[in-house]
Amino acid sequence: MSIRHGLLALLEHGPRYGSQLRTEFESRTGATWPLNVGQVYTTLARLERDGMVVQDGEDGAGHALYAITDAGRGELKSWFQRPVDRASPPRDELAIKLAMAVGAPGVDIRAVIQAQRHATLQAMQDYTRLKARALAAVEVESEDGEQARDDIAWLLVLEQLIFQTEAEARWLDHSESRLTRLSATAARRAENAPAAASPAPAGHDVTAVADTARTAPMPRSTRR
Repeated sequence: MSIRHGLLALLEHGPRYGSQLRTEFESRTGATWPLNVGQVYTTLARLERDGMVVQDGEDGAGHALYAITDAGRGELKSWFQRPVDRASPPRDELAIKLAMAVGAPGVDIRAVIQAQRHATLQAMQDYTRLKARALAAVEVESEDGEQARDDIAWLLVLEQLIFQTEAEARWLDHSESRLTRLSATAARRAENAPAAASPAPAGHDVTAVADTARTAPMPRSTRR
């Protein structure tokens, strides 16, 4: 998440102080990514160091105000025009968890998937309810430009979260299906092994699944 660019975008509307920027950032994103004041002021200090903001006096309550510079506007314009870089995707805890669960002693990976699926579907329902509220707010407050802008921004964030959870649910279904196929392959190998060989575990044994995934070519229909 680019906090620095988010703050620059807010400063485009005029000078702001730190806690005001935090409040507006969270209002625009529905507090999906909460900030603390220390994080805001640390980012402002770096932006000031880089010549993208300057201190611009104080307000009536004595808060130090920050204003965007021409360099900051140039950086903001470039950010809006530049696609988000996916070359180094952020670490995903769920993907790491399932990768580590494969072959882990005593771990039923299907139980891990089922627990996550339940949580993911619950999150999807929560986001959908919030989306309905956001849509209602947009319709009611359409005459208030600033409030409507924040509600529309929050609606876009919510819809991204809904699409993300839908994709996660599909990926979990796909992962469980793949593990089931690999487990069946391991079971068939065990049945066809010579009598002198130690029988390979079948069923839900994730070690067999992991070994099969590493050593055996998958049927053409299961390749991605």
